[in-house]
Amino acid sequence: MRSRDDLFEWHVLRHLDAATNLAWWFLQNRQDAEDVVQEAMVRAYRSFGDLKGSDAKPWLMQIVRNGCLRHLEKKKRIQIVPLDETIDPNESFRAAADAEAEALRFADADRIQAALRALPELYREVLVLREFEGMNYSEIAQVAGVPIGTVMSRLSRARSMLARNVRDEVEVAS
Repeated sequence: MRSRDDLFEWHVLRHLDAATNLAWWFLQNRQDAEDVVQEAMVRAYRSFGDLKGSDAKPWLMQIVRNGCLRHLEKKKRIQIVPLDETIDPNESFRAAADAEAEALRFADADRIQAALRALPELYREVLVLREFEGMNYSEIAQVAGVPIGTVMSRLSRARSMLARNVRDEVEVAS
């Protein structure tokens, strides 16, 4: 029989890199991200018995996300982002393809990261969870505490804004 520590290590600690990645993209500061993840791990360990099911990644990411939001509240950095009504949701896949094509064409990781950092937290969050962490819409909805439709909408807007930001970064560099 495995001990609680062994189970925690197996189910939760294997997602430590993903948790740190999410916190970094959320907070844009390595030290703050590490502090939030450390606090999140303590919270996760304390409430490990409350975990339902065997997939701890969405559960842990939700704890990290909540920690990031608390951290941002303390720093008064949370920004309410108005919806950009000029974005056509039907163009989201085309915009994502354009952004990807631009990224591949210029192959400049710094420009892409700058474009991603320029996204508001709400949009950057869903993009990071989907594209970097490979989470599905349902898992992202669980992490963010929003309906799946909201995840899809935010992801669509995030891709469109990223495409615009990549184009802007390329134009500035030209």
